Amino acid sequence: MDILTVNDRPGAYPPSYYAASVPLPAERPRAKGQLTCDVCVIGGGFTGLSAALQLAQRGYDVILLEAHRVGWGASGRNGGQVGSGQRVDQVRLEAMLGEADARRLWSLALDAVALVQRLIRDHAIDCHFVPGIIHADHRRRFVAGSRAYVALLREKYGYDRIEALDRQQIRSLVGSPAYYGGSLDRGAGHLHPLAYALGLAAAAEAAGARLFEGARASGVRGGAKVLVGTESAEIAARFLILGCNGYHGDLFPALSRQIMPINNFIAATEPLSETEAQGLIRHNRALADSRFVINYFRLSQDRRMLFGGGESYGYRFPAGIAAKVRKPMLRIFPQLAGKRIDYAWGGTLGITRTRLPDFRRLAGNILSAGGFSGHGVAMASLAGAILAEAVDGQASRFDIFARLPAPGFPGGPALRKPLLALAMAWYALRDRL
Repeated sequence: MDILTVNDRPGAYPPSYYAASVPLPAERPRAKGQLTCDVCVIGGGFTGLSAALQLAQRGYDVILLEAHRVGWGASGRNGGQVGSGQRVDQVRLEAMLGEADARRLWSLALDAVALVQRLIRDHAIDCHFVPGIIHADHRRRFVAGSRAYVALLREKYGYDRIEALDRQQIRSLVGSPAYYGGSLDRGAGHLHPLAYALGLAAAAEAAGARLFEGARASGVRGGAKVLVGTESAEIAARFLILGCNGYHGDLFPALSRQIMPINNFIAATEPLSETEAQGLIRHNRALADSRFVINYFRLSQDRRMLFGGGESYGYRFPAGIAAKVRKPMLRIFPQLAGKRIDYAWGGTLGITRTRLPDFRRLAGNILSAGGFSGHGVAMASLAGAILAEAVDGQASRFDIFARLPAPGFPGGPALRKPLLALAMAWYALRDRL
């Protein structure tokens, strides 16, 4: 099955709340004929758009190819949470990599959040950034660990924008009995992801990058000049950047071994009254909980509950996405039982075995970054900047990520998905028990 078309209509944004709540730009032209550039970027999500913007600002001639529409993939469909840190916490990073590299990754993660905020400010991107993410413990026994982790971040890493929450404090912020404590990270935040992606695209074009839509890369031939083919064009470039994440398909088999596509789902309720919204989440925070198969949610600008939950590991989205998401939503917020779901959609993200990003140089002039494992709004934005630096001859930050342990998924293409589905089913069962 073709991962780029199996769940979506070619060239059209998915029927999401995000696509319905922003002005969508006119479709950009397709790439045609023989084209040349300094850097060709494949993928019009956060990674590719950030790279195109940074390179164009440095004076490079950039062509970006997007198979559908800019922001069409996970970048325009996700929960919108701009999280601090890596997808893996600092305790595990210190055990995996040692304290020095763990500190480097923490610093880079702070750079990622700061970059998102700077891009929004510098390019006047109207994407409704709001500070504050709650990490909520769904088991009483997790609370002591959360308190210790907050202390570690504050005392060892000097991060004073996070505070521990006990049960009374989290109940004062979240109108659900499902949580026993956790933390509030005021340095993190949330935004409208598609509006952010569209803003990056406009900024990249204003800087001189050429963006093409409906321009699916069908083949790549390496060499001193990389040749990228589409249905109607051939692009010759000095460098190639891959920002495909979960949608890389079989374009580069090496990425298929490292980055696994999985599906996740979000539903948006009808608009709620101010009183109803405040009864669910105070102060407009976002929340992600401690389940392995995470529930994550926040309020939209027009006070809808945007609730993400549930995963699947085949290519196809399941029938009845709204019903699939409603089930975990009502476990957290039974008071939403009578509320209509106006939008429900799925998206495909890329995960790695370690849950750390996968940066690699596939050839001297072909670079890739992906596998953000559900932590991509900030990290993918930073990845684009780091890829641009590497093209420009400054690879120190790229090399930090490129040397991380990167075990591939076992079993080859035929067994990867069944093995992952089995493992994830076990973790989902553990969450319930």
